[in-house]
Amino acid sequence: MQVLNFYSTIFADQLKRGRKTATIRLGDKSHKYKKNQAVLVTIGYQHSPREKIFDAVIDQVEVKRVRDLSPRDIEHDNPEFRRVEEMIHFLEQIYGKSVTMDDLVTVVRFSQIIDNPPTVTERLRGIGGAQN
Repeated sequence: MQVLNFYSTIFADQLKRGRKTATIRLGDKSHKYKKNQAVLVTIGYQHSPREKIFDAVIDQVEVKRVRDLSPRDIEHDNPEFRRVEEMIHFLEQIYGKSVTMDDLVTVVRFSQIIDNPPTVTERLRGIGGAQN
């Protein structure tokens, strides 16, 4: 199984709460990640123990220039960011090199795979609050 790993433990809470539903990776990674592919989402550093967060399915893989990232792309990667400049600064920190508006990035959107999802009836009951 392919692994979608995050190095920063900052993302653990965002992933577990469903606030982080995408990752923006520097370069064209379309050869590595494919739509409908199952992945194991983990957090940890290379050559160290990693924490399994959840299994996921890749919903979309899109290669684009940094300048073409939408606020929504950025927010799904990091709920604290909205602007391309914030994303550039973040990518520079992660990859340890300069990132420009012309650089290619890959936006990988994913959804958690839930073992025992609630039924439609259970979900509908939850909409209006507790009902007896």
